[in-house]
Order: sequence, then C-alpha cells, then structure tokens
Amino acid sequence: QVQLVESGGGLVQAGDSLRLSCVASGRTFSSLGMGWFRQAPGTERDVVAVINWSGGSIYYADSVKGRFTISRDNAKNTLYLQMNSLKAEDTAVYYCAADGESRSYAVRAQTGYEYWGQGTQVTVSS
Repeated sequence: QVQLVESGGGLVQAGDSLRLSCVASGRTFSSLGMGWFRQAPGTERDVVAVINWSGGSIYYADSVKGRFTISRDNAKNTLYLQMNSLKAEDTAVYYCAADGESRSYAVRAQTGYEYWGQGTQVTVSS
C-alpha cells in the first residue's frame, strides 16, 4: 500500500505561481513511477505531468508544457509540481498518483496508477 498526501493548492491570480507537493509513505518511494492529474468541474480527470521512478522519463500535457515542472526528491519521499504562469483554465482539483511498478518510462494513462491521493484544489482567478 502507498499513502499519498497532497498539499500546496490555493487561490491565486492569473500569472502567479504555485508549488504542489505530494508526500508518499508505505513503500519505497524511489521505486515508484509518479504523476499529477487534474479534474476541472464537469470534466474528466486528465494527465498533467508524469515521471518514472528514476526521473529519466517525463511527460507533460501540451496544455502545461513550458509552464509546469514535475520533479521528485527521493530522499524526502516527495513529488512536486511547480506551476508557473497560471491560467484560469488551470483551475481544477490536482491529484497525485503512484504507479506500483518501476518502469523505464513514465506512464501517461490513469489506469496505470494504482494509488491516488485525495486531491488539492487549485483555483486561478482571471
């Protein structure tokens, strides 16, 4: 089992920055692929950014490429999402997820993630 706790969400203005954190416990964090997903009101949950266990494979959704950065600190069992130049359309609940496998590639599909956090709300006012 893996427990995931997100933090760092909040209400900001367009153009501002936020950093989300996700602390993992229960299994060796350094062996897990990790990802950030988001769900806006009335829409399905979608991938934002994902990273494999080593950090050697990263994928970003086109909508956030160049503005968001995913990273991990294996010594702190923590996954991060640095979000810059936020837009109103980034408003959503952001979820951290863990893949139970150590893969050479970052998994983009939600179905590849076995463990999920409860989410943190990010609201961007225009």
